[in-house]
Amino acid sequence: MKLGIVARLQELSAAMRGKGEMPVLTWSHDRVEQLKKLWEAGLSASQIAAELGNVSRNAVIGKVHRLGLSGRAKSLSSAAPPQRKAHPAQHMMRVTRPIARGNTALAQAFEVEPDPVTSDNVVPMSQRLSLLELNEATCHWPIGDPSSPDFFFCGGKVLTGLPYCAQHSRVAYQPPFNLRRQTIKPPGR
Repeated sequence: MKLGIVARLQELSAAMRGKGEMPVLTWSHDRVEQLKKLWEAGLSASQIAAELGNVSRNAVIGKVHRLGLSGRAKSLSSAAPPQRKAHPAQHMMRVTRPIARGNTALAQAFEVEPDPVTSDNVVPMSQRLSLLELNEATCHWPIGDPSSPDFFFCGGKVLTGLPYCAQHSRVAYQPPFNLRRQTIKPPGR
């Protein structure tokens, strides 16, 4: 007896799986008018689908979109912005702090003597390296357009712990500017 019930339940569930989708429904003029009224009344798409019956929430959303019913009746609570409590004016003392801009983790305070070999971005021919010739002891600063045949890397002696020579390290690791916030005061104050 149990096997018969289980087999019947399996047949029913298989039949239901194929029929689980809602039937295709054409939107009659009456149903469209009812949809418009319910939408303007502020009902959600799920509530409208339940009210109309035999239609899914997504079908309601799609029809609303195709009809161009974007405006909705707004409740009084959502139309007006929330009012803030009035606090007595307090004089707050603001402390100005120096502003550090950019990545300061890599910024190092070091005195570097200018490298006479690479001044004015002129790199001697013997120092110029291709990508395959670079190593940990040579400057990795690219010079020129990578797509041109004249492209090369600086190849100068690097500073300890950095991938660039002294000149290119000064360019790559500039100290953060000490910018102050400028406040605009209204006229008459």
